[in-house]
Amino acid sequence: MPRSSPAIDSELAAALQTIPIGPNGVFDLTDIPATRQAIHALAESLASTTPDETTVTTEETHAPRAEGPDVPLILLRPQNAPGPVPALVWFHGGGQVLGFAAQDTPWLKPLSAAIGCAIVSVDYRLAPETLAPGAAEDGYTAYRWISDNAADLGLDPTRIGLAGQSGGGGIAAATAHLIRDRGAPTPLFQLLMYPMLDDRNTTDSSRSITDIGIWDRSTNLLAWQAILGDRAGTEDVTPYSAAGRATDLAGLPATFIGVGELDVFRDENLDYAARLRAHGVPVELHLYPGAYHAFDMFAPQSRLAESFHHTLNDYLLRHFTKAPATPTASSHAGLHRIVAGLPTAPPRRYLRGATAAFAEAVEVQWKS
Repeated sequence: MPRSSPAIDSELAAALQTIPIGPNGVFDLTDIPATRQAIHALAESLASTTPDETTVTTEETHAPRAEGPDVPLILLRPQNAPGPVPALVWFHGGGQVLGFAAQDTPWLKPLSAAIGCAIVSVDYRLAPETLAPGAAEDGYTAYRWISDNAADLGLDPTRIGLAGQSGGGGIAAATAHLIRDRGAPTPLFQLLMYPMLDDRNTTDSSRSITDIGIWDRSTNLLAWQAILGDRAGTEDVTPYSAAGRATDLAGLPATFIGVGELDVFRDENLDYAARLRAHGVPVELHLYPGAYHAFDMFAPQSRLAESFHHTLNDYLLRHFTKAPATPTASSHAGLHRIVAGLPTAPPRRYLRGATAAFAEAVEVQWKS
């Protein structure tokens, strides 16, 4: 008897109705330059209208590389946090073909202030101009530079984590493989928000998610073709290009994965989590019922998004906070108060504007 498809959560379905989805989906990869231009214009508009988090400084810097271009970085640091502070190495979303580091600054600054950590956004090179594993190489260069220069940057080298969203989550995961295989210090964790891990597109979810319009099978196929060229789907793909290709996952950092039930990446995420655990890696896995890809971005006021962001904040605090040798009831109570008081991340004031502005940008793009 055929299985029925799960229904979209009612709040997420309502949000989806407000987004004008073009014939090629929200992110039209048949015209990557035009879609990039729309995202840049949107991000610049939002940055100019979003209240600034003045307690966090912003510094543009770069990680030098002997062979190849330097890697641009944006370093966000809370002014009031006692140093040295932990650091989160962040990889923006965009299917590895869209977006740029500064697009996330308006919501990463409040997160930095709330958690008390520095955040280093990596402006990695995009496909198709730079094929994989170019982006992961950028991630590795950035991580090594941050780790090697932690003292000068006021960072704690024992508390550096990787994190990324969607395509950026895939780059974070591939970067973790490079770090392990080249003998660099192991990150404290990797936090992967619905990561893009496997170019083969053979799972049930990759075949069945075809008509939601956010990031469906057809969009994902186009993205992987841009990332890998004619290697997509072949045996000539390493974990440095698509982390889901890895067969040896031992020695990778503790991992957080959060994904929606109706995400094209669902099954490759669940498989990756299971194989990490089988190789002895601590894994925290969250599956959100009735949720499509990037549901927290498109429906930031929904209960599912609130739950997701609370869980992310809690994970960061638990791993960045140095617990005493024998935890006490008072220390657990203190951590609970901190988590309960955190703003949702990304902040709702930013995402409400982002959802509306992006919808307008998309509508203009596909109607023109």
